[in-house]
Amino acid sequence: MRVLVVGAGGVGAAITPLLAWRGFCDALVVADIDLDRARAAAERAGARAPGRLQVSAVGLDAGDRRAIADCARAHHADVIVNACDPRFVMPLFDAALEVGCTYLDMAMSLSTPHPERPHELCGVKLGDEQFAAAGAWEHAGGLALVGMGVEPGLSDVLARHAADTMFAQIHEVGVRDGADLVVEGYDFAPTFSIWTTIEECLNPPVVWERDRGWYTTAPFSEPEVFTFPEGIGPVECVNVEHEEVLLVPRWVDAARVTFKYGLGQEFIDVLQTLHRLGLDRTKEVQLSRGARVSPRDVVAACLPDPAGLGDRMRGRTCAGTLVTGTGLDGQPRETYLYHVVDNEQTMRDWAVQAVVWQTAVQPVAALELLANHVWKGTGVLGPEAFAAQPFLDLLVDYGTPTGVEERTPTPPA
Repeated sequence: MRVLVVGAGGVGAAITPLLAWRGFCDALVVADIDLDRARAAAERAGARAPGRLQVSAVGLDAGDRRAIADCARAHHADVIVNACDPRFVMPLFDAALEVGCTYLDMAMSLSTPHPERPHELCGVKLGDEQFAAAGAWEHAGGLALVGMGVEPGLSDVLARHAADTMFAQIHEVGVRDGADLVVEGYDFAPTFSIWTTIEECLNPPVVWERDRGWYTTAPFSEPEVFTFPEGIGPVECVNVEHEEVLLVPRWVDAARVTFKYGLGQEFIDVLQTLHRLGLDRTKEVQLSRGARVSPRDVVAACLPDPAGLGDRMRGRTCAGTLVTGTGLDGQPRETYLYHVVDNEQTMRDWAVQAVVWQTAVQPVAALELLANHVWKGTGVLGPEAFAAQPFLDLLVDYGTPTGVEERTPTPPA
C-alpha cells in the first residue's frame, strides 16, 4: 500500500510514525503547504522504520484539487489520507475519486445552518456533499471511508459492535466525550484544532430520532452530567454538532442518536464570546491597512499549537459510546464502550499528546484492515459499514484496547 498523507499538523505528524511502525505500507508520502513541516513528519516516520520504508515529503496546497491529483499520480498513491481541517475535505475527496485512490478522512464535509430556522431544521448537513457523490464512487469501484478518526470513527465502530453483539434493540446511541486533562501555564488552550472546535461547537447540534429524522437544537443544549470511567469522573456534557449523528443511523438501527461533549462552562463562555465578537467567522474582513484576514484564522494563530502542548498536559481523555436499550437476554441494558488514553503514556512512547494520538491511531488501524483486505467495500462508507471486531482486536494488538462498563439502566421517562 502506497499512502499519501495530506496535512502534517498534529494528527498528520502522529499518523506517519504509526504507519511506519506497523509495517504494512510500501511507501509513504507526507504533504503539507509547509514543506518543512512535511519533512519533519517524514523524518519521524523514517526514524521508526529505518531502511524499511520509502518516505518522502512534498509541498502541497490541500485546497488545490488539481495539484492533489497530480501529486497522487506522481507518487502512484493507493490511498489519500486527509489529515487537514474540514475546509479541505472536498478538494481531497474529489481528487481521490478522479485519480482512483481510496480516500480516508477524520472529519466530513462542512454543514450550513438552515437560513430561517437554524435551531429546529437542518440545512446542509455534515457529509451531505460527500454522500451526494456515493453513486460516482460506487460506479468507479472506489472506496471513500469517511469519519474514521476517534470521534467520529472509533465511536461509530463501538456503536456497530454493540448492535452486533450486545443488544437486541437499541433505544439510543449517545456518544459522550470527556477528559480530566489540564494544560499548565495557559488560561485557555484547546487540546485540538481551534478551527474545528469552533466549527463543531457553535454550529447547531444535530439529533437523530427514528420518528422525526435529523433535526437541530441550540448550541450547548440539553446539558447532562456524565460520569466517565477510570477515575476521570463526572463532567457536564452538552449537545455539539458531530458526524456520528449523521453516520450511525445509516447503518445501525437505533431510535435516537446524540453526541455530547464535556466542554466545561469556562470553555463554553470563551466560545460564546468569540461568537458575539464575530471572531468565529471564516469570511475574510478588510483591515484598515489593506490586509484581508479571516477572524477565525487570527484566533487560531493567537493560540498555542495543540500539537505542542503535550509536555504541559497531564491527565486522560475518554472517547466512548453509551448504548441503551434491550439486551440479548430481553432485559434493559445500558453499556458504555470507551477508549481512555493517558497523556503521560503517549508522550513517553510517541512524544505526542493524548488527544492527537488517540485521533491518529484509529485511521492507521483502519488502513491496516484495508491493506490486509479485512475491510473492503465501494462507495462512500462510514466506519459502521464494516465489521467491528477486527478493528477492536487490532487496537488490542496496538496496545490500546477499548473498555466496556455496564451501568444501571435508567428507567424510561
